[in-house]
Amino acid sequence: QVQLVESGGGLVQAGGSLRLSCAASGSIFSINAMGWYRQAPGKQRELVAVITSNGSTKYADSVKGRFTISRDNAKNTVYLQMNSLKPEDTAVYYCNADITDSASFPKFSTYWGQGTQVTVSS
Repeated sequence: QVQLVESGGGLVQAGGSLRLSCAASGSIFSINAMGWYRQAPGKQRELVAVITSNGSTKYADSVKGRFTISRDNAKNTVYLQMNSLKPEDTAVYYCNADITDSASFPKFSTYWGQGTQVTVSS
């Protein structure tokens, strides 16, 4: 079984920074795209940022220039560096990964983390 475990959420004042991490573990053959999504109360889950296996990135317009996604393929880990945080960034942040594992080989399955709360106070 594959698991995604997130860490790094918390409470921060507006203008502050947080770094989220998400580590994948299990019978993993390869990991394709990895990404971060968020869901604020009463709103739909939205894409924040995604990074492909070769390092190409894409960001939501609302976070461009403030957030940076990166990955360490040796550690099967994706990161989200969040700077200049705003109260509207408050949400539960979920990591997501397309993983080829022993159950899905040769195809991939999409896995989600359990979510980590980010709260930005004004």
